[in-house]
Amino acid sequence: MSEKKNNPAIAGGLLLTVFLWGGNNAGTKWLVTSWPPIWTGGTRFLLAGIFLFAVLRFTNWLGQYQPLTSQLRRSLWLRGGLSLATYIVAFCWALHLTAASHVALYLGASPIWALLWEERPRRNWASARRYGAALLAVTGVLVLFWPALKTADTNLAGEFFGLAASLLWANYNHQSRILSTKINGVQIAANAMWMSGVWLLPFGLIEVATHGLVMDAPHLGVQGLCILFGGVVPYALWNSALRHWCTSQVMLFNNFIPLTTTGWVYFTLGEPITPTFCAAMVLIVAGVLIGQMDWSKIFGTPESF
Repeated sequence: MSEKKNNPAIAGGLLLTVFLWGGNNAGTKWLVTSWPPIWTGGTRFLLAGIFLFAVLRFTNWLGQYQPLTSQLRRSLWLRGGLSLATYIVAFCWALHLTAASHVALYLGASPIWALLWEERPRRNWASARRYGAALLAVTGVLVLFWPALKTADTNLAGEFFGLAASLLWANYNHQSRILSTKINGVQIAANAMWMSGVWLLPFGLIEVATHGLVMDAPHLGVQGLCILFGGVVPYALWNSALRHWCTSQVMLFNNFIPLTTTGWVYFTLGEPITPTFCAAMVLIVAGVLIGQMDWSKIFGTPESF
């Protein structure tokens, strides 16, 4: 793996990614009101992965294609495809059942889970800072859950699926980081997407057979846009960043997903911005920022206590 990094280019690519994912979340929210959730996510990843894989295999536009050993292919099926498949199921069901802004905010908390994954508790200020930040983020999650626990107007299952999507997204990024030591990030994204689509295709077909499927120009058009600008382009950029930066550093850009998603759904779908969402966003974003900042350098705190 090359050590040369262009950090401004990586950061710019990640900002573009979260902007595109905000639009993708709005498009997916509209689709799953009438399309089966697993079918929506599974076919999107299947087609996006095939497209990205074809570009990698037959051109040099996105880098050199690396032949896969049987062991690496097995790892991609399990670490890449299966972990991405479980994430997209939780994500699409969450969008089907609850507000898109809530789902995006849960995803915004995922850098905290990545931080905790990377480091166990230790007797130093850095560890205390990280676990204190996690407590703030969890408090924000509870703020989102509270209306669902008190009233019947909010779908509790949707909130649980949103939280599950957040944890599963952190897991997918962790698995991709492991895979990136052996294969480039774009190739991980391509294989993980089409493999996740294969994992989910039988379940998607069962959904279609049970509930039917609306096949018209608006639905197919939105799905096509989400395949290209919600799958191919952003996943290539995201997995490339994971090759150069640690998982928690890349996932810091998840902080912008609630903002981009809320803007997209507010202007395109008319989804309101609630006081509960605003309070939860302050807590979660504060938790993530505190978890990422090096306070020992700012205040000169000792390493251990």
